[in-house]
Amino acid sequence: MVIELASASWGPQFIVPCISIKRYYGCVLLRQNLDDDLLRKELNTMEISGRPAGYVNVWHIRKKGTSSWIRIGESSDRERDFCVRLNTRQFQNGLYQILGFLSVTVKSEGDAWIISKQNIADFDIHN
Repeated sequence: MVIELASASWGPQFIVPCISIKRYYGCVLLRQNLDDDLLRKELNTMEISGRPAGYVNVWHIRKKGTSSWIRIGESSDRERDFCVRLNTRQFQNGLYQILGFLSVTVKSEGDAWIISKQNIADFDIHN
C-alpha cells in the first residue's frame, strides 16, 4: 500500500503495510518510493536535462508539535525502497511525525544538480 502525501509529487511517497494500521510499535520498517515519470516532468519544468545518477533518502522523527527532528537513518538502496528500521521502543507513546527527505543527483555533460523533496506523515507510537 502506498500513501501519496502530495498529489503530483515525484517523491517521497510512504509505503505502509496496511492502511488500517493507526498505531505502530516495536520495529517498524520505513520505506518509500519515487515516481520516475513525475521526476522527469519536474526536471523538464525546471529545464534540467540529464539522468538520475544517485539517490539518498534521509529519515527523521519528531514529537508532533515540536520543532526539532531526530535523525533515524538514511538509505540509498532504491531497490529496497530506501528502507530504514525504526525501533519505536526508543520513544515514549504519543503522536510523532516522520520526515522523508529524498534527494536525487542528476548529471548531464559535466553538470550535476541535487534535486530534493520532502514529505511528512503523522505516526502514532503505542508501545
